[in-house]
Amino acid sequence: MQERQKNRKLYFEELSTTSKKFYIPYISKFKKIEEGMNILEIGCGDGGNLLPFAELGCSTTGVDISAGRIKDAILFFAEKQIKGNFIASDIFKLKSLEHNFDLIICHDVIEHIEDKATFLFNLPKYTKPGGLIFMSFPAWQMPFGGHQQICKSKTISHVPFIHLLPAFMYKSILKMSGENEDCIKELLSIKKTRTPIELFEKLVHKNFITIADRQLFFINPHYEIKFGLTPRKLSAIIAGIPYLRNFFTTSCFYILI
Repeated sequence: MQERQKNRKLYFEELSTTSKKFYIPYISKFKKIEEGMNILEIGCGDGGNLLPFAELGCSTTGVDISAGRIKDAILFFAEKQIKGNFIASDIFKLKSLEHNFDLIICHDVIEHIEDKATFLFNLPKYTKPGGLIFMSFPAWQMPFGGHQQICKSKTISHVPFIHLLPAFMYKSILKMSGENEDCIKELLSIKKTRTPIELFEKLVHKNFITIADRQLFFINPHYEIKFGLTPRKLSAIIAGIPYLRNFFTTSCFYILI
């Protein structure tokens, strides 16, 4: 297991840096981030993505189904003496938040959701007229699209493409490597709810959501702070080849309207 998976404060700081350096500039091409804007992050985890928005004077709300992650988010924001609203809940049970937000952020969330069609159908209900949705996720077939980096085994956590094995083989290897049942259950769940680019875009169009922009990355911008690697966009030639592009896309950025 990588250190950032155990040290939540480190992970919070890393996400904050990436959000400030890459997410905000990308989103700003389509909507200027200004003081007083209402920002919602669904699946906010510890809240790192929202911190730079709050520092710019935005009103930030983070929703996550994990009460533990929300507890950490409240603590980390308090330590920074920055205001942020955090709620432990299923977002779609919070009717009071509908039509409230100028921007919705969904970072590395869609690949964990089984009923993606319903999730995407409900998402626009939470935006104001003219609001945008920023969606990012790893293509399923990319080297670590299975999130195997959460494994405690140093070997398994660094093995690319292992998540593409048949489920029974994948499960057996995880067990032999000493992973606990909770970890195995989570990894097999991600395998079940995987998100190739083609599936995501098909569901987006089916739900009458417009893709205003798409940017595929060969080297995920977040890898700069995690591994010291310079972000690189996927070549236009490979990006234009369905299915093949999934193996080379470590992160997908979308602006949805």
